[in-house]
Amino acid sequence: MSVPRLLAVSTLGVAAVLAITGCSGAKPAAETEKPAAKSVTVEDNTGKHTVQTPPKSVVATDNRTFQTLSDWGVPLSAAAVSLMPDTVSYKTQKGLVDLGTHREPNLELLVAAKPDLVINGQRYQGFHDEIVKLAPDATVLELDPRDGKPFDSELKRQVTVLGEVFGKQAEAKKLVSDFDTAVDRAKKAYKSSDTVLAVNTSGGAIGNIAPTVGRTLGPVYDLIGLTPALKVEKSSEGHKGDEISVEAIASANPDWILVMDRDASFDKAERGADYKPAAEILEKNDALKNVKAVANNRIVY
Repeated sequence: MSVPRLLAVSTLGVAAVLAITGCSGAKPAAETEKPAAKSVTVEDNTGKHTVQTPPKSVVATDNRTFQTLSDWGVPLSAAAVSLMPDTVSYKTQKGLVDLGTHREPNLELLVAAKPDLVINGQRYQGFHDEIVKLAPDATVLELDPRDGKPFDSELKRQVTVLGEVFGKQAEAKKLVSDFDTAVDRAKKAYKSSDTVLAVNTSGGAIGNIAPTVGRTLGPVYDLIGLTPALKVEKSSEGHKGDEISVEAIASANPDWILVMDRDASFDKAERGADYKPAAEILEKNDALKNVKAVANNRIVY
């Protein structure tokens, strides 16, 4: 999901934060790249690492990075292909080893890939130690946003580190600049009198995402300065949110609804026969048809 593309769709544009590392498409700023090096030292969530450049065999399991790596033309030996949307070129790449989803990963396939670099995180975050054991000679980078750090700064850090590793400093700098411009545009376009409800959908259920918390939509409230349409006492601090009824949404009557379909990135087989897209859950529900966000087509997916 691309930051500029999302912002082009909506003047609110707050869903841009969903994937700074996937925003691309614009040509990089004209500047001289740093000379090619045999190695580069970078710092991730676990400390400093020296990465041989260019890496010979790269594995990617952090779904925040898929679009950026694809747009930069980074060849992969293996990846969590089952977690990739159709917009990512790796999805249809023949011969690319699929490690599966985080629900049932096939990490043993890492051994055959013989990676010297693994970009791990997001849904695969909990498999760090196992990956290290299976690929002891690989550098395993963990660049998930850290707790207590500004979310936008953490996203910029991720793309900047990746730029250093793959010699894409100019492209990374351009992504960060585009992101800052997009956020500024969203802040100027947003009216504080408009109330916002952030939700995710999974298994047909709707979850309310409280401000600040979570991996994506929660921090958007703080980043843009959004006015919550609903305040839930003792709300969950997890990324899955708190289940919310359509009646509660109708009562809150938000001007805008921000949506993440948590099941959309899975393969059809993983979604199950009962899968319903978020748009169907929200827009085709009679109980929500008079909600301002629905009636005025102000739903940002």
